[in-house]
Amino acid sequence: MSTRALSFGAIAEAYERFRPGYPEELFELVAAYAGRPLRTALEIGAGTGKATRLFAGHGVAVTATDPDAAMLAELRRTAPAHVTAVRAAFEELRPDGGPRDLVYAAAALHWTRPRGRWPRVAALLEPGGVFASFGGPVQLADPAVEEAVRAARAPFLASDEVPSPDGTAPDRPMQWPGTELRRSPLFGDVRQAVVGRRLTMSAREYVGYLSTVSAYLQLPEPVRRKAYDAVAGALPGTVEVTADLVVHLARRRPG
Repeated sequence: MSTRALSFGAIAEAYERFRPGYPEELFELVAAYAGRPLRTALEIGAGTGKATRLFAGHGVAVTATDPDAAMLAELRRTAPAHVTAVRAAFEELRPDGGPRDLVYAAAALHWTRPRGRWPRVAALLEPGGVFASFGGPVQLADPAVEEAVRAARAPFLASDEVPSPDGTAPDRPMQWPGTELRRSPLFGDVRQAVVGRRLTMSAREYVGYLSTVSAYLQLPEPVRRKAYDAVAGALPGTVEVTADLVVHLARRRPG
């Protein structure tokens, strides 16, 4: 796991406060794809437990894993009693406790090491079990506001986007990790879906969200503060954002 991935721990409280949660439609999509009860799950890179609470709220016994102690401290504060929190990077996980019905990652899979990724996931799943990955950027809906923010940010940060891990162009019909899953002999029935979200945030909340984005966290602290101030100065009091979730689903093949 990269240093950039581990940068989130220092801002765990902000992550919990400013990152959007996950909607019921997401659980319904995963459950419908599974086609059978989801009793047990393992979560990769659980962070402060935004997705943990969604799945656990439907009675799923979630083992929530994350390498960062500060993130897990926030998760334990709000997680239901049937959630087990484990401090571990994905690469350190072993199939102890038996295979799960579901393994999922919420805006975290791109931080995992590519080599051996899919054999590791498959080892954590029972045959026919479901893998799900979901996430997406929070983007300003008004093009004029987006352009003003881009210009204000430019002296400090050229882009705050996370590029596709395998270089898939954004206009391709199948995005990563679906591209990798389709190439893996361990998984089948690979699907991609979108859960639409449109949210309203105050300017302060939007800058708070940016304070959890890894591209900003990699800037030296004085530069980061200047970038936040510049963005805040370009924003109206309230902004509309799109926060669509791109969901990838796959099923572990038998054997």
